[in-house]
Amino acid sequence: MNSVAAVLVAGSVALSAPQLQLLRQPDAVYAPTPQNVVDAMLKLARVTSADVVYDLGSGDGRIPISAARDYGARGVGIDIDPLRIREANDNRIRAGVGALVHFVQQDLFQANIAEATVVTLYLGTRVNQQLIPKLKAELRPGTRIVSHQFQMGEAWPAEQSQEIYGLMIYLWTIK
Repeated sequence: MNSVAAVLVAGSVALSAPQLQLLRQPDAVYAPTPQNVVDAMLKLARVTSADVVYDLGSGDGRIPISAARDYGARGVGIDIDPLRIREANDNRIRAGVGALVHFVQQDLFQANIAEATVVTLYLGTRVNQQLIPKLKAELRPGTRIVSHQFQMGEAWPAEQSQEIYGLMIYLWTIK
């Protein structure tokens, strides 16, 4: 599959069997973030309408969709699984935020995230740690990173943490 075919940014797209190919195995098992945690993550990151929220491993798209719907922010979801991209696009259309949000089937380690002012994660500590060089190299100072449940390890301690009904969220800021 070429890179053009791997990018799905339009509305709901009917995909044929050859288009439903994984680029490689996902880095994390898909598990949706509960909506109350999504809301707390966006609040902790101080999202506004001026932000561009990138969700790495975006699954069903609930974080970028919530950022657009609740704050007027632009959102970009990146996921390696074409089924998740299709589901996210369907959810985007249902939520009526099509002009503000798009989803891309791509390897999160290969994606260009330089436009982000907020990055959200729910990937696992090991994957978060592997992302540290990319985050620090591509993101501008002041960009906020919020992770559901998983930290970056001792090399990059969180600036803030918050418990949401027994689940943790963590915040970092690019310096």
